Formats: sequence, structure tokens, C-alpha cells
Amino acid sequence: MKVLLDACVWGGAASALRSAGHDVDWVGGWSADPGDEGILATASARGQVLVTLDKDFGELAVVHRRQHCGIVRLVNLSARSQGHACAAVLRRYGEELARGAIVTADPQRVRIRPPETGRG
Repeated sequence: MKVLLDACVWGGAASALRSAGHDVDWVGGWSADPGDEGILATASARGQVLVTLDKDFGELAVVHRRQHCGIVRLVNLSARSQGHACAAVLRRYGEELARGAIVTADPQRVRIRPPETGRG
């Protein structure tokens, strides 16, 4: 799966995701941060699931109806556990994400917001 890690996600998480077979890019390695709108638009254009700690992307997707290819929001996870937790979410909910779901994962639970019908 193609994945874009937001700059707020620990850069080391990319290693765990690559080991799990994912194609990973990390905003923290870019020369400039284009802001949330630019990050979400880039992920969408590249067919990447966006992984973030930031709830603002959900607002962009739901309230402002911005295009996306799935969003994973990690909550209350240590930096070192982010990669493995994300890999588990992608493995378990990859099909839902590919359809445009928003998945919020914390140590106790996972919540899934299915894609809006008629999204496009």
C-alpha cells in the first residue's frame, strides 16, 4: 500500500511500514511543508493513505469534503510504537482505507468512519 506519513509522525515509523511491504514517503523529509491542504492533496494525487497524529485532516475530509485515499489518525501512541500500530491498521483495514475510510487508532480501540457515499 502507498503511504504518506505526516511530519508529526515519527520518521522511524517508515522502517516498520517498509518492512511490512508498504511504499512509504514522509513529509518530514521534504524540503518544505506545504501545509495540511497541500499534504492531503499530494497524498490524494499519489494514491497514498495519509497517516497523521493531527485531527485537522479529518475535518478537511469530512467538513470541507477534500479528496483523499484514506486517512489513519494515530492517538496516544508512543513514537516507537507508531510504525507497528500503523502497519496493523493497514493490514486489518486496508480495504476500507482504499475506499476512503478514516481510521482512528489508539491503544484501546479502533474507530472507522466509512467513506461518504457518492464521494468523488
